[in-house]
Amino acid sequence: MPEDYSADEGLKLFMIHTQQSFFTKQLLHWNKKKNKRMMPWKGEKDPYKIWLSEIILQQTRVEQGWVYYERFIEKFPVIQDLANANMDVVFKLWEGLGYYSRCRNLILTAKIIVDQFDGTFPTSYDDILKLKGVGPYTAAAIASFAYNLPYAVVDGNVIRVLARFFGENKPVDDTTVKKKLQLLAQQLVDKNQPGIYNQAIMDFGATICKPSIPICDTCILQKKCEAYMQKKVGLWPIKSKKIKKSNRFFAYFIIHWKNTICVMERSKKDIWQNLHEFYLYETNEKENWTTESIQQILITQLRINDFYIDAVTPWYKQVLSHQIIHAAFIEITYNRKPKISVSHKWIDKKIVRQLAFPKIINSYLQQST
Repeated sequence: MPEDYSADEGLKLFMIHTQQSFFTKQLLHWNKKKNKRMMPWKGEKDPYKIWLSEIILQQTRVEQGWVYYERFIEKFPVIQDLANANMDVVFKLWEGLGYYSRCRNLILTAKIIVDQFDGTFPTSYDDILKLKGVGPYTAAAIASFAYNLPYAVVDGNVIRVLARFFGENKPVDDTTVKKKLQLLAQQLVDKNQPGIYNQAIMDFGATICKPSIPICDTCILQKKCEAYMQKKVGLWPIKSKKIKKSNRFFAYFIIHWKNTICVMERSKKDIWQNLHEFYLYETNEKENWTTESIQQILITQLRINDFYIDAVTPWYKQVLSHQIIHAAFIEITYNRKPKISVSHKWIDKKIVRQLAFPKIINSYLQQST
């Protein structure tokens, strides 16, 4: 029995190795002969530009991130430019990308590299991983693309390709399965050209092994792909966790006084930190704002009693990863300058659009002009 068992295990390991070898070789062949996907950062060796592109592409589609990448490179050609930039300028340039913690980390990391590393990006995977806002995926991308170090990138595209080809039939958002796929991804990396391999598997997932309507008919991995052979391409990868989104209801009071308007910067650890907004009153449900309810808020919250209600907008909506924001905008004109908290400030209306606002407020501003 032990001899038979050993033989069976040996055959199994051989088959696994053969399948993995086929996968890597075919993927590199496809990349060399057929991969036509173009991106401005593709083939880039400058770790600053690679890092910038990877931070932008976190939670962002390539089509959207492309424009932002080019804007940032034009405005901040080297990391010293970004480190020395005014924070409001950087946030305004980031405006519309969402997930603003990425922007805060971008600024902080740029300053750290300039101040502590003389403007030179770390060259080891472990040191790159220590940077603020850099996780295993981003560290692997920088290490492999800039320094040709053999670390596997594992993003949504990679997980989908691996789960389908190797027949992962358990939820890929399970911790154990995640670790299994991470280990598998590392085993598959071509040690001589890890950067090229990593780019190839991401491009393959984005253009061939797509989430919906993948191009299986001409796929170079088809004959050994478990999902294709088992007719489960549309079912894999499996996910078990569904994010439950909470609803929040914001009433923004747009308070005008002469040629100024009242704004504040969000500073608490909540959504949109470091972005600007108008005076906010949050409720537990969607209020039907009336003259009486508006007057009550202005009198009790702001001690304002000499004002005009110019307009109340319909509700706007913005969907975030874990929240759905509903906002109504209430236009107020005041004859005397009201006393407001020190966190608020009066800004000339002409320069309001120079500030960085959340998408939902920008939608209002675009329709109010």
